[in-house]
Amino acid sequence: MLLENRVAVITGGARGIGGAAAITFAREGAKVVIADMLANEAEETLTTIRRNGGEAIFVRTDVTRDADCAALMQAAVDRFGGIDVLVCSAGILRGACLMADELDEATFDAVVAVNLKGDYLAVHNALPHLRRARNAVVILMASEAGVEVPSSSLAYGASKGGVHGFAMTLAAQLKPLGIRVHDVVPSAVATPMKIENVADRARAAGQSPEEAVAQAKATLVDPFAIARILAFLASTDADCVRGTVFTR
Repeated sequence: MLLENRVAVITGGARGIGGAAAITFAREGAKVVIADMLANEAEETLTTIRRNGGEAIFVRTDVTRDADCAALMQAAVDRFGGIDVLVCSAGILRGACLMADELDEATFDAVVAVNLKGDYLAVHNALPHLRRARNAVVILMASEAGVEVPSSSLAYGASKGGVHGFAMTLAAQLKPLGIRVHDVVPSAVATPMKIENVADRARAAGQSPEEAVAQAKATLVDPFAIARILAFLASTDADCVRGTVFTR
């Protein structure tokens, strides 16, 4: 029970890495607040958590809206009494395989708004509550694409590179408050977003998306493997860990 009696807010917590984190955190004893726009997927994750004896709620949240993020954090406090852990896992990938002169401004703005501004708004609204917690932790999801290697999408690469820089700067700001900050940098994880990206890249190359997805699934990392790392980072067992955490 790594996270017994800890309250964790997880944006993008309906599915993918965020959904796996919500299930894993609850299994480890956390009270979980799932924030997402995907209500059906969130309800499925809630059902899994409750079937396993965990405690969680869902708050429909658009992380690009300050009012939604404020309401999310207040809902966590109202239901569970505070916030100990914030995991920012909400993300989208659009504009794959488009050159800079083909990628439209609206697509670029939408990706950056969710992936980068959404993290800022979540942190901005969670911080007053995290200040009151003991051993508070913020975990941001960057990506190998945009930190170590190029992305298939200029917008996605820019946003995840931005998350990496945001995390480093935030960590320095919050260190005097005793709040630990990490950005986690996974490589290729078997999420719906990644599977869709594999198919898009195959189509752009004139290849079979079905064959590409089948081949990719043999090598992609299980989201629950990443979720277990997030659970460790969110626990007091990780008090001596600092900064960016790279995974395969």
